[in-house]
Amino acid sequence: MTATGPDVPALYLDLLRRNLTRFGMHERMPADWSLRRRAYLKVINTLQPMLLGASPLGQRKRELGLDWPASAETMIGMQRLTSLQECVETVLAEEVPGDLIECGVWRGGACILMRAVLAAHGDTSRCVWLADSFAGVPRPDPATYSADKGLMMRFDLSAPILAVSEAQVRENFERYGLLDDQVRFLPGWFKDTLHDAPIDQIAVLRIDGDLYESTIQALEALYPRLAPGGFCIIDDYLIKACRQAVTDYRDAHGISAEIVDIDGSGVFWRK
Repeated sequence: MTATGPDVPALYLDLLRRNLTRFGMHERMPADWSLRRRAYLKVINTLQPMLLGASPLGQRKRELGLDWPASAETMIGMQRLTSLQECVETVLAEEVPGDLIECGVWRGGACILMRAVLAAHGDTSRCVWLADSFAGVPRPDPATYSADKGLMMRFDLSAPILAVSEAQVRENFERYGLLDDQVRFLPGWFKDTLHDAPIDQIAVLRIDGDLYESTIQALEALYPRLAPGGFCIIDDYLIKACRQAVTDYRDAHGISAEIVDIDGSGVFWRK
């Protein structure tokens, strides 16, 4: 509540976050999913929370983004989603120049939230960019990126679930009434799209690429365009290969800004 009444933008964004994560809601697996896909999701949603010290039951796993939802538009969880909102609201309040971009969007939930934050605060000048192959993560290339060695099994098992088409992501934006000219798509592998992406300046850079390869490619192409005071958010810092890419890039470029933990999985720092 404000002094004059409800904080409508805050209420709207809170409701949106809860719906994007299906927080507190029961989910059913899509009827057209194969038995293999259903079985894999059940296994990972049981084992992954347990391996990270949480119960596979209850909402704690969804709060921390430890499970893979069947229908929700994002798997990053409430804490990372809330942190993302705070980052976007900070650059708006402090007038940090630049657009917002996510590299690795899955079903588009985090980008839907970013577009909603712009709408809630009346910003009509910035764009939200979605960079993704829209065909899943690239097959690990340990010959070139040795840190990705051992991730092949993860790729083989998860590839069908991680592959979400651009058409489906656009439909998700439309469902929330947020598909407009401020939403821009960059389809293709990061190595082919990011260096020449028509983005002059970035205020929020969110990287969710899992692999060393994807993470380092996104940092190399886009971090130089991150404005001073802008946020660099790494979703998969828990994954060793991703963490190594961040360390290597920061060391190579003398970046000493404090890395802030969000929820044990994601982190951010300010340029």
